[in-house]
Amino acid sequence: MKIHNLGFPRIGAKRELKFALEKYWAGEAQVEELNDTATKIRETNWKLQQEAGLDLLPSGDFAFYDQVLTTSLLLGVIPKRFKADTHDLDLEFRIARGKAPTGCACAASDMTKWFDTNYHYIVPELDRNTEFELHAERLLSQIKEAQQNNRQTKPVIIGPVTYLYLSTGSDESKLAHLSNLLPIYQALIELIAKQAGVEWLQIDEPILALELNNHWQNALQKTYQTLKSAKLNLLVATYFGSVTHHTALIKTFDSVAGIHIDTVAEPTSLDTLLPEIPSDWVVSLGVIDGRNIWKADLLSTYQLIAPIYQRLGNKLWLAPSCSLLHSPVDLNVEEKLDPQIKSWLAFAKQKCEELALLKSALISGDATELTDYSAAIRDKSNARRCVDTAVQKRLADIGDGDIRRPHTFEQRKVAQQALLNLPVYPTTTIGSFPQTGDIRQTRAKWRKGALSDEQYQAFIKQEIKDTIKRQETFGLDVLVHGEPERNDMVEYFGEQLNGVAFTQYAWVQSYGSRCVKPPIIYGDVSRKQPMTTYWTEYAQSLTNKPVKAMLTGPITILSWSFIRNDIPRKEVAYQIALAVQDEVKDLETNGSNIIQIDEPAIREAMPVKESQWQSYFDWATNAFRITTANVLASTQIHSHMCYSDFNGILPAIVALDADVLTVETSRSNMALLDCFEQEIYPNDLGPGVYDIHSPNVPSVDWIVTLLQRAEKYIPKERLWVNPDCGLKTRAWQETEKALINMVQAAEQLRSI
Repeated sequence: MKIHNLGFPRIGAKRELKFALEKYWAGEAQVEELNDTATKIRETNWKLQQEAGLDLLPSGDFAFYDQVLTTSLLLGVIPKRFKADTHDLDLEFRIARGKAPTGCACAASDMTKWFDTNYHYIVPELDRNTEFELHAERLLSQIKEAQQNNRQTKPVIIGPVTYLYLSTGSDESKLAHLSNLLPIYQALIELIAKQAGVEWLQIDEPILALELNNHWQNALQKTYQTLKSAKLNLLVATYFGSVTHHTALIKTFDSVAGIHIDTVAEPTSLDTLLPEIPSDWVVSLGVIDGRNIWKADLLSTYQLIAPIYQRLGNKLWLAPSCSLLHSPVDLNVEEKLDPQIKSWLAFAKQKCEELALLKSALISGDATELTDYSAAIRDKSNARRCVDTAVQKRLADIGDGDIRRPHTFEQRKVAQQALLNLPVYPTTTIGSFPQTGDIRQTRAKWRKGALSDEQYQAFIKQEIKDTIKRQETFGLDVLVHGEPERNDMVEYFGEQLNGVAFTQYAWVQSYGSRCVKPPIIYGDVSRKQPMTTYWTEYAQSLTNKPVKAMLTGPITILSWSFIRNDIPRKEVAYQIALAVQDEVKDLETNGSNIIQIDEPAIREAMPVKESQWQSYFDWATNAFRITTANVLASTQIHSHMCYSDFNGILPAIVALDADVLTVETSRSNMALLDCFEQEIYPNDLGPGVYDIHSPNVPSVDWIVTLLQRAEKYIPKERLWVNPDCGLKTRAWQETEKALINMVQAAEQLRSI
């Protein structure tokens, strides 16, 4: 038996990669310093996994920005506008960010969510003229690094069919590239077999968890009947869902020597699936949850797989369900976490150690140590701190009248316009403004007790005052307070909810250098006290223009947290929705006429299988509507979604019934609005015209062109003008220029 890992977090236990990247991008460090940090992180990761007891360590799972972008560079897929002569890091950063310390400032490649996770990947750009070319130097170098100190490594690459599936274009245009792509993959396999001296190669094909049409199934069959190696064993890795619906397809993969199956994401009938897998294959079972932080009930896992081990023997491998990219690095660095809650948790390092415990018990046939290890997590469901009877009663009392507003959008729009008197093409932002180093340092001092509450509040008030004044100078129509008091759009709210815990270092990567520290929802959720009213009221007192109150919605708080796994997600979402509802009502009572409830995660939280979408949509949209069901017709409800493909889900988006929906569209040149050709969006829409994930400043003409394209789908009477997302990661200098251009573009269109 072997225990192995599909991938390890690459940001470092204390975000070392983040800080190295941002220092390099700012021109404060040379590329050698960035490479040195990356080398140290990789070495630390391999050492942690080796000491935990893993037999095979992943290599090639490290990326400076994103593993899909790394694959594009491996395959020579570079958008023509970047005119690349070399495959250096600055090329990588130009594709991802639109800008790097050297080279052109061009439009960045599109970015979207990696299946149903909060991780973003850079979308490969393919067209009919795309030619593939192998550039394996970086991968081979990392394999050699991993092999130092007598370590056994298993290189990791994204499979060709998944890569095509994730790229731009129609199914037909994507699949047209397969015949040209397979020889590149074959050459890569032969190169690894010849130069790397490894026994196994992991090829990730997570699309096998999806319900694929015949074209994609045929592509997979062709691929794994074509790719072969006499010296290298291929392990096809699937994750994020069950693959039992593709059993017949998987059996045709003549060239592979093993399959990895995620047994955590969805219930999987192993008794049905395993007998169908060729008897000479290795079967890797993903039995440790790679996407959540709860300690495994190893005793239950042992009881499940002991009979399988008896049948398969050393053909059985064990692993986490998916790459540990989605998990924090090491629980041991947490010094302030409540001891009881800490006893329930396992981060990436601990998950590797769980595999070693499980392997030892299976080989020895003695589960005593597993019984002791699992005691804490087994007792969690009965812990008093996890149960709130008042919350459970309130949840049970939800009726039909609690999930919809009584007035139609048309009625609400009349009431809202009478109150707000906004111009055509109203301008606003998504909520946050630049989080300067001064803001972050002041917040850190306050949290450490170096600043009093009075001093901190005075500082935040001055920041809000400055932000309001700037927005009035820019000429924006609907203002925001800028959120200087908020560390993160989910963490900020989680800190003010019962049933939620926080860590010091449980960071996970969202994209590039962007990291988040998800709250841990361990019990029933309720609001402790008003969360935003004080700062919103203060901001409104500084201006005669409307100030939009900013909240995070229940599905996003749910999805961007590590959530409890002992009750259905729907129940957790409804509990959060009731807490947000209380905040909405307080804001309205205190004079807020515009309230934005962000739901950027509603698309990513969908199940990977389309047959399960409607059930999810039913409770997800209800959760949002619970938050707004009892507001006045004159209160304008906004929502925001970023990097969401609306195709196939538009009815659910419409069902949210937000008065104004703002969305990311600038990277796609408004292409995301194509779905409105099939179904008209009935309410107001703000398609983003400023890509805030790039340091580039859009021109007035560029913004006007984008808005004119948007008018093909949305009449100008229902069109808003706004950036793609919040501005917290941008600098004031570029933010000011971009927003001034945005306002000028709106004024230019009003004059036409």
